[in-house]
Amino acid sequence: MGCGCHDHDDRHGNCVCQVVRAIKDIQDNAVEEAECAECTSCFNEPLGSLVSPTRRDPVDTRVFVLSTADGSPFHAFFSGEGNACVSIFFRVEDVFDNCCATLRVLVPGRREGGNFVPVNLVSSGDRCCVDLTRVCQVERFRASNDCVTVDLKCFCAVQCIADVDLGICNA
Repeated sequence: MGCGCHDHDDRHGNCVCQVVRAIKDIQDNAVEEAECAECTSCFNEPLGSLVSPTRRDPVDTRVFVLSTADGSPFHAFFSGEGNACVSIFFRVEDVFDNCCATLRVLVPGRREGGNFVPVNLVSSGDRCCVDLTRVCQVERFRASNDCVTVDLKCFCAVQCIADVDLGICNA
């Protein structure tokens, strides 16, 4: 089921597709309600409860990562941030047809003196691979203008990272 785009029986669905659809629904129905969540999960509602069930700050995005069949994080490119141009972090914009999705690439960053500083996730000596030690430096996100369309059946795992306010609805 899912991993590597192998043929499978669509009657049983695809868990990555179901999770991304749920994230989209949660983002679309963001409401301010306090709920007690026992386990951090992509299915936690309302939006904002992933980080703190009593959070009162407005949020509009559930940040997530997708894993490929070999367990490595799926990555996409974005433009306009100096030497940082690869991200593994996404926001779902749309889910359509048979588990296809449009994902907004999120710029990974950290806080330095109150400013957002992009984190370059690519190893300095290797231009193709994500340096997983740099992923641990990421503590903030910013929306890029870059999107990618993917077949969700080609992924084996989805992990939700954070609920954040990217100002998507204010743009």
